[in-house]
Amino acid sequence: MIRLFVALPLPAELRFRLAGLAGGVPGARWVEAEDLHLTLRFIGEVDEGRLADLDAELIRVDAEAFPLVLDGVGHFGTGRNIHTLWIGAERNEALFQLQAKVEAAVLRAGFPPEPRKFAAHVTLARLKDGNPERVMRFLAGNNLFRSLPFPVTGFALYRSHLGRGGARYEIVNAYSLTGGPAEPLEPPEPLEPPEGDGLS
Repeated sequence: MIRLFVALPLPAELRFRLAGLAGGVPGARWVEAEDLHLTLRFIGEVDEGRLADLDAELIRVDAEAFPLVLDGVGHFGTGRNIHTLWIGAERNEALFQLQAKVEAAVLRAGFPPEPRKFAAHVTLARLKDGNPERVMRFLAGNNLFRSLPFPVTGFALYRSHLGRGGARYEIVNAYSLTGGPAEPLEPPEPLEPPEGDGLS
């Protein structure tokens, strides 16, 4: 069995900027820069024999490339049960249309429908026994976060490897959108800080 999801990879510069927000929340397990992504559809545990059918349907997804902006911060959970910190995405009809087409492809491959409503976000950290005061301080300090528009030229099928240090992600296959690059997306590489102090 393998654990799968479909997501948008993020540009290296944006992943580095998001990783720079980490800190200030005790008990938070921050997502590594190379693992940051925007999930379109979580699939879960899948028999490897079904991978070919899923891939065949995702290849059929026909959508145009589009620009996207990440905007604002938030959390899932309440009080001491806050369990996730995230960066949101600006409302974008092209993103929701792409997600709907990915959902349809997953259903055609024989998987059950996703019961949860799609909420476009990039997970920054997961918390256990979160400190609400520190979480609110983090949100207040980053509530003006807004990225420059970046091109969404494709999406990818990821495999999640669960370990004691948290999940690590591997691109199984990548799919280009119309107007995107003809070549497959490259798997994210570990990032090196930019030259200088990184504060500019």
